[in-house]
Amino acid sequence: MTAFSANKATNFSLIFAVLFVSLTVFHVSCFQLQVGGDSGWVKPDGSEFETYNEWAEQHRFHIGDTINFKYKKDSVLLVERADYENCDVSNPILKFDDGDTVFEFDRSGFVYFISGEPDHCLAGQKMIIRVMVQAAAHQPTAAAPAPAPSAEGPTVGRDGGDGFITDSWGPTPTNASDILSVTSYFMTLFMGVVIVLYLFMD
Repeated sequence: MTAFSANKATNFSLIFAVLFVSLTVFHVSCFQLQVGGDSGWVKPDGSEFETYNEWAEQHRFHIGDTINFKYKKDSVLLVERADYENCDVSNPILKFDDGDTVFEFDRSGFVYFISGEPDHCLAGQKMIIRVMVQAAAHQPTAAAPAPAPSAEGPTVGRDGGDGFITDSWGPTPTNASDILSVTSYFMTLFMGVVIVLYLFMD
C-alpha cells in the first residue's frame, strides 16, 4: 500500500521512539520507596536496625515522589505536628487502613505519619518526612540527614507552620496496583490515539 511508504514508515518509527522516551521520562521522574524496607510499617520491637525517622533521613524526597506503607491489622494516619508528638490519633488529617497505602507528596514541607494504634505510635511507629521544594531529577539516594523540626517548631501560621494547609489535602490515595493500572490504561489509550491519528493522516 502506498500509505506505508518508506518515508511514512520512518516517521512511524520516530513516533514510537518519542513515545518510548516519554514513557521512560514519566517513570523515572518520580520514585516510590517502601516505608521500613522489607519489614514494612510495623510496631517496633526493639530489634530494628534503625527507626522510621532514621530511614527517612537517608533519602531525599521531592514533590511527585511516593512512599508505600505495607501493613497488617494496622493503619497509617497523616497528622499535624502536635498530634505526631503526642501520638494523638483522635483527629487525623487523613487515615488509611487498606494494608497497602501509596502516598504521593504534592507539596514541600514536613509531613507527619503515625500508626493508628496509640501503643504502636508510643513504641516508635511514627515518622517525619521532609519534602524538598524542587522536583526529583534522579532516584533518591543516601544523603545527609534532613533536619527535623526544632523543639520549638517553626512559626505557626494558617498552614500549621509546616507548609501544609491541612484542609487542602486531596482524596485518600489508592493502593499501588490501582495506580499502576490507571497509569497503564491512560498511557495505552494515549499511544492508541496517536497511532490512529497518524494512520489516517493524508
